Amino acid sequence: MKKIFIALFTVIIVTGCKKNLLDTAPYSSVASSTMWTTDNFTDLGVTGVYQALRLGENTGGDSELELYMFDRFAYTGQYRSQESMLSGTITTGNSLFSSTWQNLYEGVQRANDAIKNIPLKSPSDAAKKSRYVAECKFLRAYFYLRLNQLWKGVPIYLEPFTADEATKSRSTETEVWNQVVADLTAAINEPALPQIYAAGAANYGHGTKGAAYALRGKAYMYLKKWDLAAADFNMVKSAGYALYSNYVTLFKAANEQCSEMIFSIQNVAVAGGGTTGYGSTTQWFCGTRSSFGSCWNQYLVSPNLVDLYQNLDGSTFNWDTVLPGYSSLTPAQREVFFLRNNLTAAEITAATTRGAAMDLYLPTGNEERILKAYANRDPRLAANVITPYSTYNGAYNSLNATVTSRWPYRAEAAIGGDLRTDTQSYFYYLYRKFVYEGISETINRSYGPTDFPIIRYADVLLMWAEALNEQGLISDAVAKVNEVRARAGVGLLNSSAATAVAGQDDLRERIRNERRVEFPNEGINYFDELRWKSWKDKVFYAGNGVKQVWGANVYTYSFQGDYIYNWPIPLVETQRNPNLKQNDGWIN
Repeated sequence: MKKIFIALFTVIIVTGCKKNLLDTAPYSSVASSTMWTTDNFTDLGVTGVYQALRLGENTGGDSELELYMFDRFAYTGQYRSQESMLSGTITTGNSLFSSTWQNLYEGVQRANDAIKNIPLKSPSDAAKKSRYVAECKFLRAYFYLRLNQLWKGVPIYLEPFTADEATKSRSTETEVWNQVVADLTAAINEPALPQIYAAGAANYGHGTKGAAYALRGKAYMYLKKWDLAAADFNMVKSAGYALYSNYVTLFKAANEQCSEMIFSIQNVAVAGGGTTGYGSTTQWFCGTRSSFGSCWNQYLVSPNLVDLYQNLDGSTFNWDTVLPGYSSLTPAQREVFFLRNNLTAAEITAATTRGAAMDLYLPTGNEERILKAYANRDPRLAANVITPYSTYNGAYNSLNATVTSRWPYRAEAAIGGDLRTDTQSYFYYLYRKFVYEGISETINRSYGPTDFPIIRYADVLLMWAEALNEQGLISDAVAKVNEVRARAGVGLLNSSAATAVAGQDDLRERIRNERRVEFPNEGINYFDELRWKSWKDKVFYAGNGVKQVWGANVYTYSFQGDYIYNWPIPLVETQRNPNLKQNDGWIN
């Protein structure tokens, strides 16, 4: 689908693209009477439906709406500033709710327009039209899936509608899931929709039967129809999707069309400025000042995630094993273990003032000691996270530079410098996944070229394992988890006493943890925690918040109540449509 977003540049120049989700012709300067009436307009119109996947993407600033950005609400990620969703101050008027609602419904509206009008108006050949309608049903299912994950029941519109017609009341959560299943079933049953596209195929990036099976299986997970979910995931495998061999290089542009990537947002780095980039913004908001383009490390890794990565043999990591007495110290005192060698007198004074237990400091061995905490761990830790005293291939004055994450920061340099952040008063874990290396992997911080996966085969395998475990098929579930662990290079379940599975409940938590360590910076964990009803316990436990690497809080989270498991109907929408009943607990 790379060509889709290149083609989209033409759509925007020729037609413009209104933001109003209630327009029946979202490709505005082409009148609704003209849209779809040529083969070219049909191609461009479907391109516009796919482009709705990128609504919320903002190359001029931080939209806070892209999928990876949702990890700031998760167990695995955090945001460098205080976030109102987590501090207990968010209200129904927050733009997070209204913008997400608007963007997803605009996607629904575009899909509805295509589904209705392609058969009626398009002169394209019959097979192409049938395939396009199936793709748009797949996309409509995706938009409704996202809406239902967050709002648990929304109005269902299956025809293009005007502002005056947007008066439906909410369907139930189950009714929305059933509509998602119906659209995906229709896509699966369409003969013109292929099972899979090979890398480099002209239509690579378009929806496929394999992608529709994967998405339908996810919908069945919400309905707790475990047998149907497992059957769909098996069909994804039969379609030809499989794990890529190397976790580290999986997230590089060279492998973005490998068989693991079932459906992705297609990113293209086009020179000429942020408004024409059509690329990923992960570099800009997950990188650092030592990244090419001088980036902002706004989206950060939680220490919760780092501590979850097991030892290489599959045993549980324990700080006290590496640093005896670590857990008996306060978070402030633990800073001592993360300090660089050969501190200056001023640095020692500052650390002492912050509360570090400086009697434990090793002037010439402190770095070497803490490095042992990250050695011999699940290799996905090093692939996903820049940990203290590890290196990063960044940039300095437009030159390639290998920098080291040290605390406290002193200076960057072309050779041997410190990794420079824009949060130098604090020491955080930083993302490595989807942050570009050196000066050649991306041409601009605003639009990286690597595709962003919406669903990949590892996701399918671990959902499959969950569905099998919920049916009591423990050994089959273990086998699916072990496919993912074997690729990662960490000890397999049931291969030792440390990895022995004690039963269904134990395996359930192991599967959840496997998902947590597999998908950082992919916008998955927040939705998982909501589905599992584990968000309160995993994110809002006593003392949790935005943490530095040693666990000291910069901001502390505050749980509003169980009602925040369901997002509120945006205030502006309840004002426009009085038939929308607000979710319990939220006050307009």
